[in-house]
Amino acid sequence: MPKIDPAKAVVARGSRYPKPFDEPCAGRTLVLLAAAGGLTQFGVNLTTLAPGAWASQRHWHEKEDEFVYVLTGELVLVEDDGETLLKAGDSAAWKAGVRNGHHLVNRTSRDASFLIVGTRDMGDWGEYPDIDLKFNAGRYERKPGAGSTFSHKDGRPY
Repeated sequence: MPKIDPAKAVVARGSRYPKPFDEPCAGRTLVLLAAAGGLTQFGVNLTTLAPGAWASQRHWHEKEDEFVYVLTGELVLVEDDGETLLKAGDSAAWKAGVRNGHHLVNRTSRDASFLIVGTRDMGDWGEYPDIDLKFNAGRYERKPGAGSTFSHKDGRPY
């Protein structure tokens, strides 16, 4: 079993959301651990949120299961039914196809980190219930110039 060196993994900062939806996620850093190991069937990212940062816009997935495990700090999980405080050692999961918009927010004065694990279904798509934004199928295989990962809910690309 090859050991993954996080220092050699791809690091992504902020988000790929179109403006202005990217702004709350500016303090997000992801280390793409599963990709560093050559895995393609599921993703595992080590995510760190600076104080005040969001992990994402509130969203749901049509075909992708999603799981988070909090490593350090405290995060507020915001879902359709309200808010839940998550601390180190807590986890949460969302089944594919359940339209429960969710995201994590760091409302503390310290960084917080968590692992996020999800299937990488190329046909997955989903929506953001609070804003006019949808992510489209094929986002894992998109290359520069291949079209937008995001669209308005009526299908117009960003």
